[in-house]
Amino acid sequence: MTAAWRSAVAAALGLALAWAPGGQALLGRIDPALAFPMLILPMLLLAWWQRADPRQLKLRSVAATLALLLAAQAMLAWWLSDAFAWKQLLPILMGGALAAWLADLVLQRRGGWRRILLAAALAIGWFGAGHALLAALYAPRFAADPRPVVMLTGLPLRWAGEGDLAAMVARGADEDPALMRIEATGPLDLVDSLADHPPPAGSALLLAHPRALAAQDLVAIDAFVRGGGDAVILADALSGWPIRHPLGDPRNPPVTSLLTALLAHWGITLAAAPVGERAARSFDLDGERVRLFSAGRFEVLPRGCRAFAGRRIARCPIGKGTAWLVGDADLLFAPLWQPLVPGAAHLRRADTMEWLDARLRGAAMRGAVLRPLWIRAD
Repeated sequence: MTAAWRSAVAAALGLALAWAPGGQALLGRIDPALAFPMLILPMLLLAWWQRADPRQLKLRSVAATLALLLAAQAMLAWWLSDAFAWKQLLPILMGGALAAWLADLVLQRRGGWRRILLAAALAIGWFGAGHALLAALYAPRFAADPRPVVMLTGLPLRWAGEGDLAAMVARGADEDPALMRIEATGPLDLVDSLADHPPPAGSALLLAHPRALAAQDLVAIDAFVRGGGDAVILADALSGWPIRHPLGDPRNPPVTSLLTALLAHWGITLAAAPVGERAARSFDLDGERVRLFSAGRFEVLPRGCRAFAGRRIARCPIGKGTAWLVGDADLLFAPLWQPLVPGAAHLRRADTMEWLDARLRGAAMRGAVLRPLWIRAD
């Protein structure tokens, strides 16, 4: 096999590993950076093929392999996500050169089994270190003093386990992953009445599919937003949130939105999802991906509102403030946004919580070094 063919095969192997085991296909992302943990395998193969070649030929083969891999990943990113992924190509360039050097160093050693064991240890170590690096590069950063959030919800996010109160106290707090994720980014005050606990100045409001609210609570919400506050409101026309208790049990989340009066006051009408639409769908909002489940649509929006995701999401100026409206309480449902591998946030299938963080924490959010490049949703 000629040097050119070796480079082509090694580059093709790198592409295939990034697409399948690397997670690009499974996550719906075309991030070139996802190839990084897999780079050691094509470089080990290339180093084995050219272990007896002169140094200059080895360098040319590695350079050709990296050039082909970078060009192919850049073209795929542009074709599938309309993104020029130069920032994500840099780790591939530097990591590929380092992987090639390490692979050649290992395979030049004498001893059959010792060389095989060293190559296996290098591949495993590189894979783990590669994912640790990606976790750091994709991690969002926050300012030292993030904006506090006041939350009112009818979803079972706190004490979400089964059993009576005594059993839950004995077991300890059993918070939903969505609540823990929001609490991890900054101060959160979970209240049951906004009339009694009005959001302080400088805070944001998260209204997540609440139970029936008293008139004074609706007035407090309207006054907060009109006075210049920012709010994210999840109002589901038909919630798909799992029901843990018998029908009619008040511990279950509301089946439908009970915010009709507030929305009507703002000139907004929410309609149910079309009949038969009972599957999770992905939507892109200015480069960020959210996943919704049977979301309702805002049929009527006042002038000045901007609609997204087929009118499933809207941003409306209300007085001096801003309200983000989402026709789906399932936005917070953990299986729709949690990463493919528990704890590996860089392998996420949606930007749902990052999108929510930015809306709630505002200027306190600072971007990660790398962002997912999503394959365009249908």
